[in-house]
Amino acid sequence: MPILRMSEIRKMSREEKVRRLNELRTELIRLRVMAKRGMLDDPGRLREIRRTIARILTVLREEELKIR
Repeated sequence: MPILRMSEIRKMSREEKVRRLNELRTELIRLRVMAKRGMLDDPGRLREIRRTIARILTVLREEELKIR
């Protein structure tokens, strides 16, 4: 799954953002388990996923507060 930019996230519907957020959280859990076992090929992927989750949560909060 590629990195999502803020502009791409803002274009998504609310349902799509929530769905993508759940997918990313599931993937993050899976990658953390793999990292614990020492089977992770790309440790940078953990960072990318955490940042993408933060981006989605930021946009959802902005919409909630009607900032943008």
